[in-house]
Amino acid sequence: MQYPRDVAFTRRPLASAILAASLLALLPGAAVQAAEATQAQTQRIDFHISTQSLVDAIELFSAQSGYQVIYDANQVAGIVSPEVQGQYTAEQALRTLTGSSARLSQPNPNSFLIELPVDLGSGLQLDAVSISGKAPGSTTEGTGLYTTYSSSSSTRLNLTPRETPQALTVMTRQRLDDQRLSTLTDTLEATPGIIVTRDGLGAESDSYYSRGFVIQNYEVDGVPTTTRMDNYTQSMAMYDRVEIVRGASGLISGMGSPSATINLIRKRPTYEGQASITGSAGTWDRYGSGFDVSGPLTESGNVRGRLVADYKTEKAWVDRYKQDTQLLYGITEFDLSEDTLLTLGLSYLRTDVDSPLRSGLPTRFSNGERSNLSRSINSAPTWSYNDHEQTSYFASVEQQLGNGWSGKLEYSHSENKFDELFGFVMGDLNPDGSGMSQLPVRFSGTPRQDNLDLYVTGPFRLFEREHELIGGVTLSQFSQSVPEWGGWRYDYNATPGASIDNIFDWDGKQPKPPFTESGKSSQEENQYAAYLTTRLHLSDDLNLILGSRLIDWERKTEDRPYGAASSNTDRKETGVFIPYAGVVYDLNDTWSLYASYTKIFNPQGSWVQDAQFKPIDPMQGIGYEMGIKGSHFDGKLNSSVAVFKLEQDNLAIWQHDNVYEAKQDTTSKGIEMEINGELAEGWQASAGYAYTLTTDNQDERINTVLPRHSLKTFTSYRLPGVLDKVTVGGGVNWQSKVGNDLHTFTQGSYAIANLMARYDINEHLEASVNLNNLFDREYYSMAGLYGTYGAPRNVMTNFTYRF
Repeated sequence: MQYPRDVAFTRRPLASAILAASLLALLPGAAVQAAEATQAQTQRIDFHISTQSLVDAIELFSAQSGYQVIYDANQVAGIVSPEVQGQYTAEQALRTLTGSSARLSQPNPNSFLIELPVDLGSGLQLDAVSISGKAPGSTTEGTGLYTTYSSSSSTRLNLTPRETPQALTVMTRQRLDDQRLSTLTDTLEATPGIIVTRDGLGAESDSYYSRGFVIQNYEVDGVPTTTRMDNYTQSMAMYDRVEIVRGASGLISGMGSPSATINLIRKRPTYEGQASITGSAGTWDRYGSGFDVSGPLTESGNVRGRLVADYKTEKAWVDRYKQDTQLLYGITEFDLSEDTLLTLGLSYLRTDVDSPLRSGLPTRFSNGERSNLSRSINSAPTWSYNDHEQTSYFASVEQQLGNGWSGKLEYSHSENKFDELFGFVMGDLNPDGSGMSQLPVRFSGTPRQDNLDLYVTGPFRLFEREHELIGGVTLSQFSQSVPEWGGWRYDYNATPGASIDNIFDWDGKQPKPPFTESGKSSQEENQYAAYLTTRLHLSDDLNLILGSRLIDWERKTEDRPYGAASSNTDRKETGVFIPYAGVVYDLNDTWSLYASYTKIFNPQGSWVQDAQFKPIDPMQGIGYEMGIKGSHFDGKLNSSVAVFKLEQDNLAIWQHDNVYEAKQDTTSKGIEMEINGELAEGWQASAGYAYTLTTDNQDERINTVLPRHSLKTFTSYRLPGVLDKVTVGGGVNWQSKVGNDLHTFTQGSYAIANLMARYDINEHLEASVNLNNLFDREYYSMAGLYGTYGAPRNVMTNFTYRF
């Protein structure tokens, strides 16, 4: 033990008091008491601690800060800590030394207590324990990094990025805050290797692509969720990070395309009290406010909670558009014993959009010339809207089973209540603005999904070596019963005043079309899966990951038109076997070679049918990937180069109306390069390049609306010396030429430059500004017969006050 040193101490109970009062409604009967925060959270100290053993580093920390540090000598023996150079609060410095997985507490004003759940040697060594969203070293909040120390999104095993045999990008909390990425679409637009197309604004038509194919795999805390939850509306205020695993990941997600899996990891309660209030304002009357409070709810800290609220109202560069978003997220952890953790939580997200732009604007006039319409034109009428109300409840129990084994049982229920009334423009646009008319359509319903996830994980010994094993089952049930509103209203233009006389000066005012319920349709989809994965340490330098997933899947669809006979469609796949294999070979302490293989299996959507109106068989294929990964500066910087090849059959390509063609022997291949993390003290950076070529069995390129090449960069740097309260940053998103051969439309390569600056006004208050599309580049975020413009130059300011 280190010897005590006397220091001043300040009581600061405000953050915990706010949290406790806020959570009373969610946790009736809970014993709530404000936690004490210390001077260590506010006062900055000049630290000079080089990379060395953690024991020696802690001794220097005590000498330079005046705080006693209490720890178990057996836990810290042999651990090497990173350097800490510059001004930090005592808590920040100690967290940097011990890593993000260490639990810090203050038993008295003069001391810190360190509890290390795993060995942190060599920067960060991880054990076999893997609890989604809470794995050791995975939490990014408070680290200030553009990378993470570990992830379990690829195989469910808790692995460092270097140990993961697939391309992995983690959009950390610091990255989300620096670029003010408030939605999933914003986040993925900044993510290397991901192409975002917006076939509208405020509509349900945002699409995400990786390696030439649309992304269909989504997870929340590692549990798969359906695309019909409209994930594009997700607010980043409730998440610690977003992990994107590129390539096929059927081992975890079960169904899905070979593009990528998006795993949204929720914020968790903190052991120490903290609170923040935010406010923002920007171009196009965009305003926002919110708060985030977290900490212990009892004196012992065995009950912890977190409450996040966020509100945004905004207009846009297009006329009449308006969107309001409200988020409430609450989560509580109960230490039922030293080995048992109970988690309860809920989230509520409401999004209301007036006059959403759907399907963009014509890119050519009827005479073949480019239209080059003003970016402010909105083809949406005043009666159109897109409203969503999304609710999720979740509960989990995590149990330490002894001998390094643990288990987790999680249940979640999600609902997505939506009501959408869109207007599509159609026709041939003439140079004088005439020729367009409106095509209305309405959708509504409340899809529901229930997930039950159970798994156990732990180490085992074989041939005098220790290996890891994880096995589990996932049960998923999806259901929806939606009214039919008569389909597309082609007769609407016969309504007096319904036509668009001149799109150039149209004010959006038209008679609101009546919609009569014409029937109902229902769908039930069940997926039952079991999986088993092991990581075998064949030698000190060679690891082999083997896994498999066995799936039973069934979907029942019923259409019940009023006044006509109902129809039923049943689809079933039983005993689908999805193998996975990955190998990682350490060349030295910095670099590793890897390769992976997996099968692709994905049933088509219920609406996907051929020209004879028959369902198309499930998409199937194989994914290969190999590359090299590096871990630098004790895991604070990660780099990778990957080459991949994907082979698919039954790739559904839309032809017209509801008719698709099943393409056989399609191939996607390419290369990806990426670097994320800390280049030097105070300097964070992210850069990624991707090249993708997708062809059919005639070697003809498909998906030409997606670029072959893309490059995304962003960096931030805290200035040194007397300017250390200032952080500046910026980045560039570039993509190559795209085109649509069917409509003879092409768009040349373009680059979007973004800047940011942040100023720490005092120890509590910071202000930041983001300038996006610095050079006001005019471009289409989706281009074809119709195109949707990307955002023009805009500014967003933000203030954050931390207690």
